[in-house]
Amino acid sequence: MFARVTTVYGRKDLVDSAVKIAKESIVPAAKQQKGFKNLITLVDRESGKGMFISIWDSKENAEANEENQYYQKQLMKLMVTFTADPIREGFEVVDMA
Repeated sequence: MFARVTTVYGRKDLVDSAVKIAKESIVPAAKQQKGFKNLITLVDRESGKGMFISIWDSKENAEANEENQYYQKQLMKLMVTFTADPIREGFEVVDMA
């Protein structure tokens, strides 16, 4: 499995709005993508920092939705809440259980 981690810095007063957008719009769109498994959202409300960790069945499927512009379209939904450019990273998921 593969994880794409997107770190964002946003306006503290818009954290709830960003979470709502992710829940109501981004997650349903992600579920339509080939290989999508889960989305975990981490938020530090005091700083406005957040992380979106999307889990994919393979690196190839995670990268394919960047090529078809899905990833970029989802980020655009949140751009009004950001105070800096998002940082994207990818990782192999290692099962420790």
